Amino acid sequence: MAKRNTFEVDEKLETPFNWGHFKKALVYVKKYRFVMIGAILISLIGSIIGMFMPKIMQWVLDDAVPNKDLPLLWWLLAAYVGVLALNIITAQIRSRMMVKASQGIIFDIRKDLFAHLQKLPFSYYDSRPAGKILVRVVNNVNSVSDMLSNGLVNMLLEIMNLVVITVFMFQTEPRLATVIVAGLPVFLGVMLYLKPRQRKVWQAQANKRSNFNAYLAESIDGVRVSQMFAQQEKNISTVKRLLDACRRTWMRAIYYHNAVWFASELLTQIVVVCLYLVGIYWMGGDMVTFGVILAMSQYVSRFWTPITNLANIYNNFINNIAYLERVFETMDEPVTVDDDPDATELPDIKGEVTYEDVTFGYEPEQMIVENINFTVAPGESIALVGPTGAGKTTIVSLISRFYNLNGGRILLDGEYDVSKVTLHSLRRRTGVMMQDSFIFSGTILDNIRYGRPEATMEEVERAAKAVCAHDFIVKMKRGYYTLVNERGGGLSQGQKQLISLARTLLSDPRVLILDEATSSIDTQTEQLLQRGIRTVLKGRTSFIIAHRLSTIRHCDRIFYVGDRAILESGSHEELMAKRGLYYELYTAQLQQEKSSATSINDELTENS
Repeated sequence: MAKRNTFEVDEKLETPFNWGHFKKALVYVKKYRFVMIGAILISLIGSIIGMFMPKIMQWVLDDAVPNKDLPLLWWLLAAYVGVLALNIITAQIRSRMMVKASQGIIFDIRKDLFAHLQKLPFSYYDSRPAGKILVRVVNNVNSVSDMLSNGLVNMLLEIMNLVVITVFMFQTEPRLATVIVAGLPVFLGVMLYLKPRQRKVWQAQANKRSNFNAYLAESIDGVRVSQMFAQQEKNISTVKRLLDACRRTWMRAIYYHNAVWFASELLTQIVVVCLYLVGIYWMGGDMVTFGVILAMSQYVSRFWTPITNLANIYNNFINNIAYLERVFETMDEPVTVDDDPDATELPDIKGEVTYEDVTFGYEPEQMIVENINFTVAPGESIALVGPTGAGKTTIVSLISRFYNLNGGRILLDGEYDVSKVTLHSLRRRTGVMMQDSFIFSGTILDNIRYGRPEATMEEVERAAKAVCAHDFIVKMKRGYYTLVNERGGGLSQGQKQLISLARTLLSDPRVLILDEATSSIDTQTEQLLQRGIRTVLKGRTSFIIAHRLSTIRHCDRIFYVGDRAILESGSHEELMAKRGLYYELYTAQLQQEKSSATSINDELTENS
């Protein structure tokens, strides 16, 4: 049996329906309540008018035709055409009103959901595939909106239609009306039996579809890696399993869907047969005439049509409830990293950074750093080195408050606690260049200006020149106005890092964080870039994480991070003199570089 991956693990299904989610959904309906009420009233008027169509046929057969009353026949024909026209007009008006309400609800939910996603902390995205999030914003919102607009309106309308039809039936012939409604308790019993099974299978189907979409999104994003490692067959096998799971749950869901439809249709036909049998048996008396039987036969379909529609609405409701839960579970996701109620704007700062007993872990039971203490003076440059996974990126991420601390505090200029100032003002004064250089679709100019849309062209070019990006940009066909695709398609990894670095520098932060900012740049370019960075870093507090230790020798201090703490601290010369952990790491890397260079030279000699 093939091993399952994370995309084949379903999200937990909730057994009880969360009425809190439904109440929150109704908030979006409230905004369009007058439009929806108007649609219901118009539909109700059309429905009442339409109920006279069987009555007109009854009058034609029982009065106009037997009495050969031609004027009455013409009047009844005109009335029939008029009723039919009014039905069409009211249906069109209702349709337009419901489209307005439905699209409005989609707009509001999707806007609020996206706004909430923008506020969620890094930890939320660390544990969820982007594909599953995308499904909730796009597909699930459409389904929820249809349920909240057309679903609710149609449900109320069909209930009212049912009441109107019942009144007309009993007014026309009470005994035959009793025969028609006799099958209703049986149908309700079938619905009560199918209800819990339907909801469970539709929830399962929503999970399977979400799994497939998430894997599809990742596979498309990582198609180059898959081809490089010849993993296409493995990917196809996984997709087959995901699609098979979707197919199986869909077939089960359709089975229950059709069961409701079959029960409704079967009961309708049984009731029609009973109506004709009883009607023919009673025909000839004072109440039951041929016209009455014909009118009641039309009322049968009109009576069971709302019931069948209600069953279908119920099917869709059960289906969409699973999507509603997914959407509002996302909206209920707590924004753990947010402005404190008493947060103040962070003013212009000098750039002093102080860590006081800082403790943090992504999981409560597993700390990454514990009781870290240090102070960085304004304009000082700090390099962080150490083994992979030691917590270097974690330490610098805490300055911009991408995560909440488990203990301690971080101060700027000795007085501003980062947890007590607004996130917007904090991140405007701390520039971060992460290892993963993300480029948005648009022009290169737009990407560099991302943090400062108001920046002038001169400022953009100055930032690009400082990081050695200007030369390759101007060589492109449209220069700074060159369009790049999603994630920087068409650019090399080194070019993407240079553009990202220019974007960070243009934001003019007082505290600058460079996390492996030169990892994908060739040695020659990096040497030029280092000189540019040293110029830009003057007067700024900077934290630098670099794989090649030779690039951080110029830093004022170097922190060796390991075992959840800062084990060594000092300048390059001081740490080398200690002959401790940093000395071992530096000499080992230096030896490795020399060995690699020797191997390359030997290989070139042999080839020549």
